Amino acid sequence: MTRLGMVIDLSKCVGCGACAMACKAENNTRTRSEDQSFNWGDFLIRTEGKFPNVTHSVMPVMCNHCTDAPCVEVCKAKPNPHKAMYKTPEGITMHDPALCIGCQACQEACPYSSEKLGMSNLDGRSYSVISFNYDDEKTQPQWADTTALIPGCTASGAETAKLAGAPVPAMTQWKGGDLQPIRRDGVVEKCTFCYHRTLNGLQPACVEVCPTQARIFGDQEDPKSQIAQILKKEKSFRLLENKGTKPNVHYIGKYSPRA
Repeated sequence: MTRLGMVIDLSKCVGCGACAMACKAENNTRTRSEDQSFNWGDFLIRTEGKFPNVTHSVMPVMCNHCTDAPCVEVCKAKPNPHKAMYKTPEGITMHDPALCIGCQACQEACPYSSEKLGMSNLDGRSYSVISFNYDDEKTQPQWADTTALIPGCTASGAETAKLAGAPVPAMTQWKGGDLQPIRRDGVVEKCTFCYHRTLNGLQPACVEVCPTQARIFGDQEDPKSQIAQILKKEKSFRLLENKGTKPNVHYIGKYSPRA
């Protein structure tokens, strides 16, 4: 049985943010607001100590696609044919926004998520695996902004949207492959391991763009796969393993700041 997963080699990570940019471009994720990132795949930056004794580290984060995913277990949506949060045959934890009722039970159950983020929550972190699109929030306000970066020289977001003859991207029926529209108000959203890509034999966007090849994606049950061989050879760890969710995102190595 296939069980897709990812290994992130922290010793190769340079903290460039290419993974987050690729995720935003591929999945049209909403704009950062109120000290919260809404990218499905992102990275946390931690700075500790006082000058000159300061340490800096970067931790890539995303949905862990847990084997025993509590978000799937607590989903209250009526199965049709599956619940809004469900597992694919390949082991990916998927979300179907067409079935989502916006109860946020999954967000509450997920040990990697929180309804409220910012400097006073999640140990000061600004990322939640599962985020929620509130009805009264504009997910991508830049496309309604009439301010030009250079007046008389560059176009504003509103001008760009008008000239393109298209509505704001967050309001389009944007589809990833055969998936339902990815974003609407009143529902949650999360990383899908770029299922619309992996179904067609492609790598997730964050894996494809990583300049140092710090991310390895594949079938953990295939002994010939690169990910299976790495997990057999290297000592890995997973986030919050004590929660018993059996995450399928593994980390190896240690982040080392580059000069």
